[in-house]
Amino acid sequence: MTRTNYGYDKRQKEIAKKKKKEEKRQRKLGKDDTQPKENPDQSRDGGENR
Repeated sequence: MTRTNYGYDKRQKEIAKKKKKEEKRQRKLGKDDTQPKENPDQSRDGGENR
């Protein structure tokens, strides 16, 4: 009878967790990049109308 390799299972779980965290970080960075680009344009438009 073979033994269960818990170390392998744990490592696979850690890798999946790390990958998910990295994807979330990338989405967050993408979202942050679009917001600052919009805000300066809006502030310039607001300044010209005054």
